[in-house]
Amino acid sequence: MKYFYTLLITALFALPVFAQQQKASDLLSKTAENYRQAGGVKIEFEGSQAGKLFLMGSKFWFDTEEMEIWFDGKTQWSYLKQNGEVNITEPTPEELNTINPYALLSSYKQGYDLSYNGLVTRNGKQGYEINLTPQGEQEISYVSLVISKAYEPVYMGIFLKNGQSQQFIVRSCQTHQSLNENLFRFDRRKYPDAEIIDMR
Repeated sequence: MKYFYTLLITALFALPVFAQQQKASDLLSKTAENYRQAGGVKIEFEGSQAGKLFLMGSKFWFDTEEMEIWFDGKTQWSYLKQNGEVNITEPTPEELNTINPYALLSSYKQGYDLSYNGLVTRNGKQGYEINLTPQGEQEISYVSLVISKAYEPVYMGIFLKNGQSQQFIVRSCQTHQSLNENLFRFDRRKYPDAEIIDMR
């Protein structure tokens, strides 16, 4: 009988945790599906950096005052504006998540524990807050997402174990944009003086 009560108490405490995880998973699934159907997406953001992000499937172009990053689904070109260097890499999924938080929308089902924190307000916008905590050893401590009732991220925070963080506050999001594939590849002709460093 004592064993039965122990199981019952354990189950009762586990139910809210499971419900939170299910709610977080449902929200992320709907948001991911929203972006899959959105075609080309243009996002303007502020926070740790201000800039714009163009997305189409797994491809992106990220532009801030300090750098531009192109990713065509396999190869990444990172242009550091201050020193005129372009680093060419083939990033891992973990590396992509630290650069492009929207990559989490396609990878959260593997390698992350989810928790739902309820409705919050960020910069005057209300949304559902979800925390993603990586399983196993990663540089990321956790990721905080705030998703609007229209299933669009309004805030993203990537918090690293070394204490650093990147925070993105979405100012505007335009979907169904007509984007050319070339937007997601570095064009050498536009940066004739750049030093190319191939790290693949």
